[in-house]
Amino acid sequence: MSLRERLQISLKEAMKAKEADRLSTLRLINAAIKDREIAARGEGGEGEVGEPDILAILGKMVKQRQESARAYEEGGRLELAEKELAEVRVIEEFLPRQLSAEEVQAAIGAAVAEVGADSIRDMGKVMAVLKGKYTGQMDFGTVGPMVKARLS
Repeated sequence: MSLRERLQISLKEAMKAKEADRLSTLRLINAAIKDREIAARGEGGEGEVGEPDILAILGKMVKQRQESARAYEEGGRLELAEKELAEVRVIEEFLPRQLSAEEVQAAIGAAVAEVGADSIRDMGKVMAVLKGKYTGQMDFGTVGPMVKARLS
């Protein structure tokens, strides 16, 4: 079953169960996917986004909500922070399992070997391989510095 189908089924189940918060989050996910499809059509694409694009959208949504929750906690707005974290939990249901630190290091090693990287100039090639294979499974904001350290 594709990720898009899982999202649609979950949306219908949330409607039937009258889970308002979950339904709201699922609708936000669908809206973000539709926005990306509309943007792709405007750029001359076919308009249908694939699973890697959807995973990237979901990863971005999780990151945004975690940052918002952190800001709300710092501002003393714990009820808003909890709402953001509840949305994160719903979104994460559709993301693949995140790799552990050891698995990330192993993936970096394999990508470096695959492209034959030996200097910092090859960082883009290594990151491209990692993004192709592990989209949604690792945070590329933290992986970038790790790859850089490995190639330095």
